[in-house]
Amino acid sequence: MTTSRDLDKAALRGEPSYVWRAGQERRLQMILSAATSHLDGRMLENGCGVGMYMQHLEAHVGSIIGLEFDPPRALEAHLHSTHVVNGASEELPFATSSFDAILSHEVLEHVADDRKSVQEMLRVLKPGGVIVLFAPNLGYPFETHGIYWRGRYHFGNIPLVHYLPAAWRRKLAPHVRAYTTSAISSLFTGLPIQVLERRIIFGAYDNIIYSSPILGRILRAILQWMETTPLKIFGLSHFWVVEKL
Repeated sequence: MTTSRDLDKAALRGEPSYVWRAGQERRLQMILSAATSHLDGRMLENGCGVGMYMQHLEAHVGSIIGLEFDPPRALEAHLHSTHVVNGASEELPFATSSFDAILSHEVLEHVADDRKSVQEMLRVLKPGGVIVLFAPNLGYPFETHGIYWRGRYHFGNIPLVHYLPAAWRRKLAPHVRAYTTSAISSLFTGLPIQVLERRIIFGAYDNIIYSSPILGRILRAILQWMETTPLKIFGLSHFWVVEKL
């Protein structure tokens, strides 16, 4: 049974991956490809949720540490991996130049200070290391984190919220950000980085495929093909790979 407390947490922290399906597997392969020259080193998942990606990355990397802000989720992640730390993204409890690669998977939109979070990731990253970043795209037709309406939080995919004037959107979704490409670029302004890859991707739509397999697979194929066209501006998430100089 979902409680108001559960919904409040979903609003503030998002919902981590609890199951592993085609969408997660696709993103895992993107992560491994992006960090391929750093897999023998030390990786940080900055915002590891309940540890689902950590579990699947452990077999591919030299070592991995997860950082999670929410204590119950950190504890759940700890059940699957002993290398989990409870802490904030804006004040990473690690030494400078500690990691060869950092994964930030749909986390930046929830932190109190996203610019400070980016600065901290770069601080603990070794020169030549990479940040693999996923973050919500403002062009996507749905707000996937739900909205507040008349004082109550409503979880789910809410259409067209991203297309409202910014002040209206902030009233409906004060708990989460969505980004344009230029907004993500501004987070890295003046920092010693180069962008190795950036694109916008659609989801895998596993829930639709589960209920309507043929329709869902057709939809997935069409939308993922759109990633190669100007229509990618309507994609679900930004995918960036950033190297520290």
